[in-house]
Amino acid sequence: MRSCCTKQVAQALIASGVLAVSIDAGAADAKLFRDCDVCPPMTIIPAGRLLMGSPEPGSATARDDDKELDIGFEESPQHPVNIASFALGTHEVTQREWQAVMGYNPSAQQGDTLPVDSISWEEAQAYVTKLRQLSGKDYRLPTEAEWEYAARAGSDANFPAGVSLTSMDAHGWHRNNANERSHPVGSRQPNAFGLYDMLGNVWERTEDCWTPHYEGAPTDGSARIDGDCDFRVVRGGSWVNWPRFLRPAYRFRYNTTSKYEFVGLRVARSLGQR
Repeated sequence: MRSCCTKQVAQALIASGVLAVSIDAGAADAKLFRDCDVCPPMTIIPAGRLLMGSPEPGSATARDDDKELDIGFEESPQHPVNIASFALGTHEVTQREWQAVMGYNPSAQQGDTLPVDSISWEEAQAYVTKLRQLSGKDYRLPTEAEWEYAARAGSDANFPAGVSLTSMDAHGWHRNNANERSHPVGSRQPNAFGLYDMLGNVWERTEDCWTPHYEGAPTDGSARIDGDCDFRVVRGGSWVNWPRFLRPAYRFRYNTTSKYEFVGLRVARSLGQR
């Protein structure tokens, strides 16, 4: 499907039950597409520069609100990363989308438009492999740097523009507002790139191996494949987490074989083929 304006594609996705709400005017310039009938909707993310991570706790560059946000050394050193344009899932992969490709639904919380949950990193890799086979396109998990760049959507602050601890309810599902469960994708406000649920709902698996710091991290947006590769980075927080853990820079990790009802995925695609 060729790229077209956000409003038209969003209306089609709403009609098919994929999105719970329409994309808002703040994301009017987003470009959406789908590569196949069972492929998730994708948004083109423009190239740019990411100041990845957070200043070291207690450093001269630390922000006034860092202490209350539990910012730790695993988010440092803060460093610039160049990000090439890529495509990222407009929302977390839904159970309907997963079922259509994989033929089963592992989720603890059942619902077509809920994000798929209880999937291991290995199962996430199997899913993107099948998407590559179905579409002929380079589907994969996002790198940690790509994920943070997309979540920040142009902001170097602790939260994206227009988001704070006090306004988090409008932007993400978390411990204070989720009623101990996940919610349909697209039911909170999108960020400036037109992406839904980057903050909260379910943790999202990435390609990167876990390291407890950014020393020696790639500066070209690629995945880090050194460190402890039995554990892979997850991003975004979930419905079980307090709002302060939904920051774009916050990092955590899970074993590649682990499965939790608060962990899902969002897919990425390289744009060398269009």
